Amino acid sequence: MATEILLPKIGFSMTEGQIAEWLASDGAQVTEGDPLYLLEADKSTNEVEAPASGTLRIIAEAGEIYEVGTVLGTIE
Repeated sequence: MATEILLPKIGFSMTEGQIAEWLASDGAQVTEGDPLYLLEADKSTNEVEAPASGTLRIIAEAGEIYEVGTVLGTIE
């Protein structure tokens, strides 16, 4: 069963964020805790980690802005 990668809410008032860069590529094998992407939100940049282990499938594009809770990809 696939695990969804959701855009997290990092700050109290955060409603959206931008994927600055994917640190792992589509189809890569990732381990839970590996850095997946850089998230820019509320004038800060945060490294977001993999919530599970498996094969990364990217849906969202770097450079785009997404609402909190948006599915950015899956780990299968």
